[in-house]
Amino acid sequence: MISSLFVCSKVDQDARRLYDAGEQKLGTDESTFNMVLVSRSYAHLLAVFEAYRGIAGKDIEDSLKSEMSGNLLNGFLTVVRCIKDRPAAFAKALYKSMKGAGTDDSSLMRVVVSRADIDMVQIKQVFLRDYGKTLKSFISGDCSGDYKKILLSLIGEPK
Repeated sequence: MISSLFVCSKVDQDARRLYDAGEQKLGTDESTFNMVLVSRSYAHLLAVFEAYRGIAGKDIEDSLKSEMSGNLLNGFLTVVRCIKDRPAAFAKALYKSMKGAGTDDSSLMRVVVSRADIDMVQIKQVFLRDYGKTLKSFISGDCSGDYKKILLSLIGEPK
């Protein structure tokens, strides 16, 4: 019982730290966000995000967007999104790398290669759920030649 109280108080402390470092102050103490987001476990951070919503009255992502910008914001949002739902975060990165005119080949390859043997099955499921098309069809429509064949092979969808 005592250990669960300690965990709850640690969660509440971290949620309060984030609130005090952002929403509650003029300017933002980015180092506090960095310290909490990179030094806590996934389970702990999920609980912190819930506690934060109770304190701030809004989601941690919304607070980050109102407090930060540029690459710093993108980095923190990526960390938060990966903690909340890793396959969804990578599905979104894949979608963004191929949507519209042109392809962000660097992002596309980085995600496909880094996730191929880890959680690509889940990423493909989330991609279909969120974007209404299979990842295979998206790659096939956006890429060609050996590049397309390699990508399809890496995602477990041989031609």
